[in-house]
Amino acid sequence: MLKSIDPLLTPDLLWLLAAMGHGDDLVFVDANHPATRIAQGTTSQRLIQLPGMNMETAIRAIMSVYPLDDFDPDPVRVMMPVDDPDRVPEVQRAVLAEIARAAGRAVTPGKLSRPDFYRAAAAGFGVVQVGDSRGYGCFLIRKGVI
Repeated sequence: MLKSIDPLLTPDLLWLLAAMGHGDDLVFVDANHPATRIAQGTTSQRLIQLPGMNMETAIRAIMSVYPLDDFDPDPVRVMMPVDDPDRVPEVQRAVLAEIARAAGRAVTPGKLSRPDFYRAAAAGFGVVQVGDSRGYGCFLIRKGVI
């Protein structure tokens, strides 16, 4: 155990977050995502799984130590629903609220189609898969500086 570090941040997850550099993307996905395949294409080739956890809880823990990129106009990108690209799923609203709380400001996400999200995810640094089964819980979160 470490003081002031959320116990949900496992040693492997802390390594992943610390190893990332400014401008690297954290791929944060739901239980439906093909995370094992996508992780193989990332820079670290790491997949960190947080089973049995919802997205809001996991992102709250991650954002307690993760600086959001202030230089990028779209430091957060989401996967758009295939059936209705303008719809904002509840899981996205919940996660964006946690990111805004941590960043101290509202964050309007960039939106990617499903194929574009998969391509961008494979170019990310590493993948964190949460056991949340709500669809479209897929995010790219760009790391900033302290």
